[in-house]
Amino acid sequence: MTDAEAEAGRQISLFNNSGIYRFGDTNVVFIDPVRVLNRSYSRFYVSPSVYYSRFFQSSSYSTVNDVGASNCTRKRKRGKFSKKTLHELNSREIIADQRHQEVRPVLVNAHETLLEAGLLLEMMRNLRNDGSSGVKGDADSNRADSELDFVNLGRLWQKQFYEIILKCVESCDKSILPLFDNIVSNEGSDDVEAEIFGCKFILPKKSCFFMSDIGQIRNLVPAEADCGFNLIVIDPPWENSSAHQKLKYKTLPNRYFLSIPIKKLTHKVGALVALWVTNREKLRTFVENELFPKWGVKHAATFYWLKVKADGSLIGELDLFHHRPYECLLLGFSHAEDKNSEHLLRLLHIPNNQVFISIPGDYSRKPPVGELLVDYIPGSKPARCLELFSREMLSGWTSWGNEPLHFQRSKFFVSRGIVEE
Repeated sequence: MTDAEAEAGRQISLFNNSGIYRFGDTNVVFIDPVRVLNRSYSRFYVSPSVYYSRFFQSSSYSTVNDVGASNCTRKRKRGKFSKKTLHELNSREIIADQRHQEVRPVLVNAHETLLEAGLLLEMMRNLRNDGSSGVKGDADSNRADSELDFVNLGRLWQKQFYEIILKCVESCDKSILPLFDNIVSNEGSDDVEAEIFGCKFILPKKSCFFMSDIGQIRNLVPAEADCGFNLIVIDPPWENSSAHQKLKYKTLPNRYFLSIPIKKLTHKVGALVALWVTNREKLRTFVENELFPKWGVKHAATFYWLKVKADGSLIGELDLFHHRPYECLLLGFSHAEDKNSEHLLRLLHIPNNQVFISIPGDYSRKPPVGELLVDYIPGSKPARCLELFSREMLSGWTSWGNEPLHFQRSKFFVSRGIVEE
C-alpha cells in the first residue's frame, strides 16, 4: 500500500465518524451533511434517503474520466439561461463574470481533486442508502405535518396561545411551553420529541430555538456581553425569482436585514460572522457597501460551496451564467466592546477561497458549516453559536427564524436501530 492509499484510507475512516473528508493540504473538503447532522442526535438520525431527495442518480454511474469529460463537453440549448458573450452583459453582469473568472480555476481544481478520490467517490454513491430508505410512521401525522405553516401561524394574533409539548422518552417527563416569541430549550444530553397541534418534531440534545418574525429578533440580545455569540451564521431569505416561482419560502427586501443587531448579539471577545449569499452582483454590492458596514462586520474571506451529484459530476454547467453550481459564504469579524477583541481577531487569519463540496439536500437547505469554521472562532471553546433565519437545529446552537423547526419534522428522521428492508 502506498502512502497516498494509506492516507486516503485514513481520511475515509475519519469521514465515517465526522462527515468531513479532507484532501490533504489542499483548500478542499467534502461534506456529508447527514453524518455531520447526526452527531447532534443520540436516539434518532436524519434519514439519508429523505435528505438526499435531489441530484441523486440511482442508475449506473460514470467512471471518473467519463464524469470529467461530460462536464467539459455537455451542451445546453441556447435560451433564457444559456451562456452569454461579453458584449451581451450589462455593467453588473460584467463585474459578476469577473468574480466568476477569478474563482473559476479554484473551483475547477477542487472538482478535479474530488474526481481523483476513488474511495470517496465509491462512498458517495451509497450515501443515500446508509441505514434507511425512508421513515415508517403515521401517514396521517405526516400529512398534517406537511400542512403546518409556521410562517402564517406566526402572523396570527392567537400565536401567543400556541404551545409546544416537549417529551423526554426515558423519564416520561413533559414540558409545555409557548411556541412563539420564546426560547425553547432542550438542555439535556438526549434528543426529545416535541408535539405541535398533534404533529411530531425531533429536537437535538443541548439545543434551543426562538421562533419569531424579524421584528422580535432583538429579544435574542443577551443582557450581558459575555453571554453573546462567538459564531453567527446567517442565511437570509434574499429576494430572488426562483424562490418566488417555486413558492418554497417567503423572501424579504434587502433593507429589512439592515436592522439585525449583529453588534449586540456579538460576544465581548468578538464573533465570526458567516453570511450565505447568491451570485447576484446587486446582492454582493449591497452586502459589501451597506450591510456589512451597518452591522460593523469586516469582511475577511470568502468560502465556496460547490454542489455535485452522487457520481461526482457538477449539478450544472460551471459557466452557465444564471444557474452556477456554487454558492458563496462570506466570512467576517464583528468586533465587540472588549478592548482586547480587535487584537484577538487580527490573529484569527482565515485563508481565502476555501471550497467545500457536497451533494445538496432539499431546496435552500445549506450544509452545516460550523465544523469548518471552528479554528477561526474567537473566544474559548465550546463557542456560543447562533444561526439566523434557521430552518433546522444543531446541538450546541441557538436557532432563530420564523420556521426553525422546518427540517425537525419527524418525517425527516428514523429511530436508531430501525433499518428498513
